[in-house]
Amino acid sequence: MATDPDIVEARGFAAFDRLACDLPSLGVALSGGGDSAALLHLAARWASLRKRRVEAATVDHGLRAESAAEADAAARQANALGLHHDVLRWDGQGAGNLMANARKARAELLSGWAASRGLDAVMLGHTRDDVAETLLMRLSRGAGIDGLAAMSERRSADGIVWLRPLLGIGREELRGWLRQIGASWVEDPTNRNEKYDRARIRQAMAALGLEAEALALSATNLAEARDALNAGLEPIIAGARLRHGALLLDRAAFDLLPAESRRRLIIAAVRFVTGANYPPRRQTVEHALQALASGNRATLDGAVLDPGRGLLVHREPAAAVKADLVRDNWDNRWKISGLRSGDRVAAAMPDPAPGGWREAGLTHLEAQALPVVIRDGAVFSPVLAPADGLSAAPLRRLTDLRLILLGH
Repeated sequence: MATDPDIVEARGFAAFDRLACDLPSLGVALSGGGDSAALLHLAARWASLRKRRVEAATVDHGLRAESAAEADAAARQANALGLHHDVLRWDGQGAGNLMANARKARAELLSGWAASRGLDAVMLGHTRDDVAETLLMRLSRGAGIDGLAAMSERRSADGIVWLRPLLGIGREELRGWLRQIGASWVEDPTNRNEKYDRARIRQAMAALGLEAEALALSATNLAEARDALNAGLEPIIAGARLRHGALLLDRAAFDLLPAESRRRLIIAAVRFVTGANYPPRRQTVEHALQALASGNRATLDGAVLDPGRGLLVHREPAAAVKADLVRDNWDNRWKISGLRSGDRVAAAMPDPAPGGWREAGLTHLEAQALPVVIRDGAVFSPVLAPADGLSAAPLRRLTDLRLILLGH
């Protein structure tokens, strides 16, 4: 495919300007493949013009014998452009789905790297072809509008901002541009391995003559429909109240919503309360909605949905018991201040948190999921009764609920 390098650069630079004009330092997730190599070269040229700092990192999952050499080649590629580069190695595969574990590890390694390097965002090399392939993959699994909608150019997850500036450019366009500037890349053999869904989808698209550009346009249209649905939830969100990390919604207004809007709101509310990056599975959401329609309490992915005069969504105590303290962040819900060496933070379960939970208007289950601090044998509730220098503040506000709906 003949490619005008000036056009590719102009489209890439326009995306960088739109997504990263306010960000002084950016990271590039560099696999060494054609998409990420194009992202690296475009980012380096844009950063030179806009006076931004760009660095790169390569995750070596160790899943193929060639992976270490490919990571080293990616490092040389970045260094040749004058960019700092780090190789991030994954030490363990763990149990369960290998590819899912690898994706999770990649996100965690890259977000940790970005934080350690003081980077404002990490850029990913997804292209228009990825949008098209993802649409077909999810269509084959019966996905709803969220799954079929185009991936977002900008989102926050794992404590970092993720940018996808190449979603409007095709894979072959980028490779044509790389050839014209004399840059090289490595082809990952898994892209042709029929064991993987994406490889089979690519082959099916070629066999059926399906154009990535048209499929990506459909995904974009679905994203716009998704955004319209989310905008329709604004009145009920505006009337929501926060109560010590829990979310209280207008039950009557919730019951009047169309089924799809109820589903979307519950998913967002659960993610808001638990801090999860990803939504619960559709089937579990449907079961929870059926329970609510019958007037019954339900649990969903670490949250409790409690119907009454209002619809209360709060943390499930059994999930809070498993919570960790990361610096001053407990359960990804509370920032705890005033901790000393030797303090232990835990969920109040099985006994309600001290400090007057009834007087605070909480339910027994809500109180059980609150944090307590055990200090020298004494138990403190930094949420309900700040004392001895201890206090706690919820990590999310109502604006975060809107961001969850809008951030996809």
